[in-house]
Amino acid sequence: MAAKKAVVKHIKGVTFIGKADSNHWVTMDGPEEFGGSNAGTRPKELILLALAGCTGSDVAVILKKKKINFDSFEMNLSAEMQETHPQVYTKIHIEFVFHGTDIPVEAVERAIELSQKTYCSVTAMLQKSVEITHSYRIEESKAG
Repeated sequence: MAAKKAVVKHIKGVTFIGKADSNHWVTMDGPEEFGGSNAGTRPKELILLALAGCTGSDVAVILKKKKINFDSFEMNLSAEMQETHPQVYTKIHIEFVFHGTDIPVEAVERAIELSQKTYCSVTAMLQKSVEITHSYRIEESKAG
């Protein structure tokens, strides 16, 4: 089993910095009313970013292997949280938006499906306690 490590250091109030095996520091912070400096991403926001980064990487690699060209794509995430503490995510929706010309729908659907059901480890961890859904749309690039 592959072992992973991370270190998180307290800076001040609820401001922390952390790094893991990739050795890149990330700043996490909270709003001023909770003792933060409002100088970093909230820890729960990092969960959404991790989910999108993981599934997005999968989709990009799968489409490249299938030699599917696109100009760009982005993911818009929306999430619902439980109102009582702990305020955990209960639902997360990922909308994939592809930009390009003649992007085959079947390839996009398959790439997303493979990521969500097979490859994305963040999805695999979160879906045990969070309802994760997805949709996509393809926006044709205008010929210029």
